[in-house]
Amino acid sequence: MMADHFLFECVDCGKQHAVDKGVIYLCKTCGDKQVEGKPPPGALKTLYDYDAITRNVRVFKSLKTNAYTDILPVKTAESYPPLRIGNTPLYPFKIMNGKTLPYHLFIKDDSQNPTFSYKDRASALVSAYAKENGIDTIVAASTGNAGSSIAGICASQGQKAVVLVPHTAPEAKVSQIMMYGAQILPVRGTYDQAFDLSIALSDTHGWFNRNTGYNPLTIEGKKTAAFELFDQMQGKEMDRIFVSVGDGVIISGIYKGFEDLVKLGFMEKVPVIVAVQAEKSDNLVRNMDSDTFEAKASSTLADSISVDVPRNFNMAKKFLKTYGGEWLSVSDDEIMQAASVMARNTGIFAEPAAAAAYAGLLRYERDDKLPTGSNNVVMSTGSGLKDLKAIKGALEVPEAVVPTLEAVGERVRSRK
Repeated sequence: MMADHFLFECVDCGKQHAVDKGVIYLCKTCGDKQVEGKPPPGALKTLYDYDAITRNVRVFKSLKTNAYTDILPVKTAESYPPLRIGNTPLYPFKIMNGKTLPYHLFIKDDSQNPTFSYKDRASALVSAYAKENGIDTIVAASTGNAGSSIAGICASQGQKAVVLVPHTAPEAKVSQIMMYGAQILPVRGTYDQAFDLSIALSDTHGWFNRNTGYNPLTIEGKKTAAFELFDQMQGKEMDRIFVSVGDGVIISGIYKGFEDLVKLGFMEKVPVIVAVQAEKSDNLVRNMDSDTFEAKASSTLADSISVDVPRNFNMAKKFLKTYGGEWLSVSDDEIMQAASVMARNTGIFAEPAAAAAYAGLLRYERDDKLPTGSNNVVMSTGSGLKDLKAIKGALEVPEAVVPTLEAVGERVRSRK
């Protein structure tokens, strides 16, 4: 282990890289072997001296806080943004649609983060690392959530943010980015094209690149949800955890968190994690059992998981295969139905990309794959207010009623 408390290891070739020679994004051996239309090789996993950490009593305290500085690539908790990030609630639900569930359902609501999505976990760590290393500007490509996240986090830290988004990005997310004062660059093209352009800008101007599947720190930021779940479940075994998947970074981060917990001796095994993709953007799960990768154009309404080439495909696939994960795809109709069921029964208004995870659980329920008494966690990764356009077709606003008790009473009776 290097002088610092972490190093990087390539998930493809296994080569290890120290971090004392400037910013590293991909493996120096594999990173230049990318083929157009294929997931890039050379994603880096962060490793720690786990034996040394277990000998250090501070780790047992840090697992109860938002810092986790012993097992994150930062030097001090003071480098983090002043906003409350993480420590999001885990809600238990026993009744759905008026019926008692035969299994236990828990929903972790990451829309409670400052910019209303899971992406704040990664942005906070990238921002903290940039602060510790004297980096002033952070650039990112995004379909919306990652962009609004880094924009908001940078605003709280006094850093500059440059965000590239496809010109089709939801208006609410674009507005959020602009309100935080970031420089936004709409790109007349796809997310993947915006991604490549952001890397070119990073190389040209020396900006720190936050892109998921490219900057290894994003994996580390997103793993903190696993630490929280371990704490919040209070020793209860998690039988399945349902996660919406686009680039494959959130699910890789959650896997990495549980893997760390196993290495530190807190858990005996990694829970079964279920990767859920939209049928119209299933480029990760569709290629899981193939020796080659074939990309298809994405067209799902769940914009935050709409990805043609999953940038973290290799790592996500390796985690799923290594720890016995499961995967499926769900239709856009199933996603919207799941969003409606969640909102009406739990009070959690999830954007389509977040509701995909719950749609996966409902498919498992329909197929009788949730054992009685089992503990099932759904990761709800973003607020429905992020993408109101996507739900308009599912809602019908009633005509205004005449302001009399009689008229109102008639309207109320007609709904029964």
